Amino acid sequence: MTQGPLTTEAGAPVADNQNSETAGVGGPVLVQDQLLLEKLAHFNRERIPERVVHARGAGAYGTFTVTADVTPYTRAAFLSGVGKETEVFLRFSTVAGNLGAADAVRDPRGFAVKFYTEEGNYDLVGNNTPVFFIRDAIKFPDFIHTQKRDPYTGSQEAENVWDFWGLSPESTHQVTWLFGDRGIPASYRHMDGFGSHTFQWNNAAGEVFWVKYHFKTDQGIRNLTARQAELLAGQDPDSHQRDLREAIERGEFPSWTVGVQIMPAADAAAYRFNPFDLTKVWSHADYPVVEIGRLELNRNPRNVFAEVEQSIFSPSHFVPGIGPSPDKMLQGRLFAYGDAHRYRVGINADHLPVNRPHATESRTNARDGQLYDGRHGAAKNYEPNSFGGPRQTGRPLWQPFDGFTAATGTHPTPRHAEDDDFVQAGDLYRLMSPEERERLIANLAGAISRVSRHDIAERAIGNFRNADADFGKRLEVAVRELRG
Repeated sequence: MTQGPLTTEAGAPVADNQNSETAGVGGPVLVQDQLLLEKLAHFNRERIPERVVHARGAGAYGTFTVTADVTPYTRAAFLSGVGKETEVFLRFSTVAGNLGAADAVRDPRGFAVKFYTEEGNYDLVGNNTPVFFIRDAIKFPDFIHTQKRDPYTGSQEAENVWDFWGLSPESTHQVTWLFGDRGIPASYRHMDGFGSHTFQWNNAAGEVFWVKYHFKTDQGIRNLTARQAELLAGQDPDSHQRDLREAIERGEFPSWTVGVQIMPAADAAAYRFNPFDLTKVWSHADYPVVEIGRLELNRNPRNVFAEVEQSIFSPSHFVPGIGPSPDKMLQGRLFAYGDAHRYRVGINADHLPVNRPHATESRTNARDGQLYDGRHGAAKNYEPNSFGGPRQTGRPLWQPFDGFTAATGTHPTPRHAEDDDFVQAGDLYRLMSPEERERLIANLAGAISRVSRHDIAERAIGNFRNADADFGKRLEVAVRELRG
């Protein structure tokens, strides 16, 4: 900011910023003191509504660099050549806590990346887990209600959490992840990220591939035990935000190796798991992770509110060569995220510096609304027009889906040959070392034992018993011991 006199928002110089204007010494304050009213009104509005989920977050700018040729699979320009660099902004977050919550808690972590590409911004909005609790967006508000404060008690209630999870067996896989060793990352730098959903890539010839994104931390995985997290959350609620900011300030730029699993479109129908089910992973033996690039964070935001709190990410922000899949959770998020930002930040949130395209410009016919800056001048606001306005390209960003013509209705997600709600949770449990299993059982038992209703606790244990008999038996014993 340039040096000079203090001014009002309108630019008029301020004569006295220490004393309100009154009707004489000791008299009442006057309405005509517009500096006072302006300051108080602005202060009252300094906080926009916090995100309903992912409210607690930190972010940084950086660079994505392509390290492998993926042009046989996608025509996305920012992936068009080895060595090509694209500016990014990455926001990390917890899911359930509010803006003032602690960082070191057992909760999934948001991993949202904005690529400022020359064809527009591409947002990849994922988590630090490859799966999620539910597979259909219609259940999302109910799920989040169980994680947030109960409307009667005003507190987070274990009863609500385990009642929902017990009645939603598809959550068993993600809950096993969450209560395992990776449930509390030691920092944002020491965890992996995932696109989680399945997305479409399409190449210049129009061929379609389904992909899943993986971001593997180059710093190595580090986690906290429940006891370590409990102490850290009390001692330094800002631990993860502070760690990220200070690492970048020291020049220790965190990075991730970026890879994708690639499935030819023809494989999807017969794959043993539904490839569009967010509660499932693709076996790495079936579709290995192929390295495509490296992401490095190397610049901190100058203002947390302007660049982290007001940053917006939407899964609907695609670029040519990349698109959605029939994943029912993703389909719901295509609407929900943009709608949340229009409510929370405003209809022109995409015009803010952190959100607008950095490598191209936005050319739309949208006008007016809150925060509109008049950028379009006298340009016509309709299309087509004969005044040199922007025109449609005639080429969609992604290829149409095939094979989905059927009667409309509230259909469940299709099941494939090896689909059920427990098989992958059991596989994950059996992959763990004996020590990892012990910690998983202890973490789950500690949480379930806080439930007062026996039927809710038993139903929750039953889901893990269905995943693996030993898993369920050991958990049942551990919960019984804690409940006395």
